[in-house]
Amino acid sequence: MLQDSTWLQHRIVKILPHIIDTLLLVSGISLAVISQQNPFIYHWLLAKLMLLLTYILLGSVALKYGRNKKQRGFAFAGALICFILIVYVARNRHTLPF
Repeated sequence: MLQDSTWLQHRIVKILPHIIDTLLLVSGISLAVISQQNPFIYHWLLAKLMLLLTYILLGSVALKYGRNKKQRGFAFAGALICFILIVYVARNRHTLPF
C-alpha cells in the first residue's frame, strides 16, 4: 500500500483481510465462551479483545480508509503495536506491559 503495489488490485488481496479479521474475532469470542471466562472478570481477556478490535479498525484504515499515505502509515504502525500487545497479553496475562 505504501509502495503503490499492483497487488492491491487483485481480488484475493481485497477479500483475504476481511476473512482473516472475521476468523480472529470469532475465534477470540468462541475461546472465551468455550473456556467459560468472562472478559469482565478476567481483565486480560477484555484487553485482548479490545486490542483485537482496535487492530481490525487500524488495519482497515491502513489498507482502505486512510486518506493519504501518512495516515495509512500511522494506522499500520498502530496495528503493529496492537498486534505486539495482543501477543504480550496472551503470553503473560497482564493487561499492560509497563
